Amino acid sequence: MQSPRASGLLLHPTSLPGRFGVGDLGTAAYEFVNFLDESKQQIWQILPLGPTGHGNSPYMSYSSMAGNPLLISLERLRDDGFLAEEDFANLPEFPAERVDYDLVAQVKLPLLWKAVDNFKANATPEQRQEFESFCTSKAFWLDDYAFFMALKDANNGASWHQWDAAIARREPEAMEHWRSQLAESIFGHKFLQFEFVRQWTAVKQYANEKGIRILGDMPIYVAHDSADVWAFPQIFHLDPETFEPALMAGVPPDYFSETGQLWGNPIYKWDEMERWGFKWWIQRFQAMLDFVDMTRVDHFRGFRAYWAVPQGETTAINGEWVQAPGEELFETIKQELGTLPVVAEDLGLITPDVLELRDKFQFPGMKVLHFAFGSGSDNPYLPFQYEHNCLVYTGTHDNDTTVGWFNNLQDWERENVVRYLGCTSQDGIHWDLIRLALGTVAVMAVFPLQDILGLGSEARMNAPGKATDNWQWRYQPDMLKPEWSDRLRSLTELYGRAS
Repeated sequence: MQSPRASGLLLHPTSLPGRFGVGDLGTAAYEFVNFLDESKQQIWQILPLGPTGHGNSPYMSYSSMAGNPLLISLERLRDDGFLAEEDFANLPEFPAERVDYDLVAQVKLPLLWKAVDNFKANATPEQRQEFESFCTSKAFWLDDYAFFMALKDANNGASWHQWDAAIARREPEAMEHWRSQLAESIFGHKFLQFEFVRQWTAVKQYANEKGIRILGDMPIYVAHDSADVWAFPQIFHLDPETFEPALMAGVPPDYFSETGQLWGNPIYKWDEMERWGFKWWIQRFQAMLDFVDMTRVDHFRGFRAYWAVPQGETTAINGEWVQAPGEELFETIKQELGTLPVVAEDLGLITPDVLELRDKFQFPGMKVLHFAFGSGSDNPYLPFQYEHNCLVYTGTHDNDTTVGWFNNLQDWERENVVRYLGCTSQDGIHWDLIRLALGTVAVMAVFPLQDILGLGSEARMNAPGKATDNWQWRYQPDMLKPEWSDRLRSLTELYGRAS
């Protein structure tokens, strides 16, 4: 994927400000696009947009193709006549700088379902036709997702493998029975997806009209408790009796972890996927590219070889590497969808065959400046090591903010940073690293908004391995100051990345 030099910001929509406790696709989303435009940025990177489950991680979603209803703007629903301002009269006092997901769900979900009822009662013929057209065009993922969510509601949120065996196995008689019983709930979940897609498409179109591309994020694996696994069990390694993952995803022990990382997602049956002509993957990329202009693919090395851990293991130690048909997959997708606008997440210990796969399809890799200073001059994340076709970050959503990172470095590593930079400027280490990234040969440079704002560790989005208090950070409207836009625009123009 070759393109002119560009830069942009990383911000998930949940981090937008607003009065309903979580960022949404209302006014603040458009104001953030305006800030990008005024700063001469050409990329808005987001995290996965799917509906989140326990832990609220965007990387553990109930669907790889649906959108998160909590991102729907209630004010847009009000403007369309499906809610009234009086419906917002008794809102609680939400935390200003973080998302309390339990409180948000408690307040927002009843209002979303009230909008469903009002749509059913009051929608115009044109609105009903638009909804029906949406349901038809997205049926390949929407039908299973809406049915899955209706069944989860009916089972008090239990994972699908804990449902009655007949519906867990999708036996025809049980499917027919529950589809009839849950028709109203299925309709509601379809409407919420219709509204999410309608609102997100409007935001994306607004950004595109200003020359800003949306860079999405695709986890390589899907959650076990998802519509994908329930609807297509034949393409996952599942225990035939318990429906639990028979082989689990993760990574082996390394320098960072003596026991590796056991993610628990079910491993794909790649031979079965290949026999199907990779149809599910084609549909997944197609759905993704309806939402974004290009996408980062997480754990790209898993398309060459993946770490498979047997059921019953509690760590990732006792796994094995298994080859994956990544080349065949991407060739097939290219034939169906054309050249994929993919960024390959190739961080960590990457073997030459993974780089060969990445380069064969001309996917940009990733560089992270926070990783550059902990060793010698052979460190691949030092800027003089970069190839043109890559995306450089100060840090990603999994890193501390640049201010927090720098403050928490050991003295010798902090000295390495200062020696490499020559000095640190009066503008702060965050602007030093932003300037460094912008000046590299990398075709794209992206920074978390927290780094533009110069925030510390309190604004970190995610700490891998930490079970709670992730994905919560939000900025406040008065933080997007013209002086930050002016400074970012000046540097972007200086280094030839301005639109």
